[in-house]
Amino acid sequence: MGRLILGIDPGNARCGWGLVSEDVGRLELVACGCLETPKGLGSGQRLMQVYTGIQELLATYQPSCLAMEKLFFNRNITSAMGVAEARGVVLLAAAQAGVAVAEYTPSEIKETVVGTGAAKKKEVGLAVALTFGLAKPPSPDDTADAVAVAMTHSFWSELNGLE
Repeated sequence: MGRLILGIDPGNARCGWGLVSEDVGRLELVACGCLETPKGLGSGQRLMQVYTGIQELLATYQPSCLAMEKLFFNRNITSAMGVAEARGVVLLAAAQAGVAVAEYTPSEIKETVVGTGAAKKKEVGLAVALTFGLAKPPSPDDTADAVAVAMTHSFWSELNGLE
């Protein structure tokens, strides 16, 4: 197995993750999933579950790097705040594990995996499925998005000579 890239689509309700192995320009999907927190929990408890889940992923798979979607503000400030808080605990877990973090905007990710920064979530999922020969896109969308983040890092780090 080559270099392992852990892609993260951060969120405090659903935090998608995807682990991709890169070996001489060839990508392989190792594992993917979604850390989901119960709606009834307070935000502190939800963030602790995301943090613990990310710590477990880092300890289990020991990726060489973590790639994460950058925060962008849309009209829903409440959901943007939850994403910002989740990004914070992901950054903390990565720093504690000594894992380098790279960040990409949603449009950079869509442009890389689909060919247009205006791609829809369904198109991102289909691109992920096609790349890895899956019968259907990883579900939920947060999982497919996280795999797309890892794919994006593989492409851009190779192009720019980054870790």
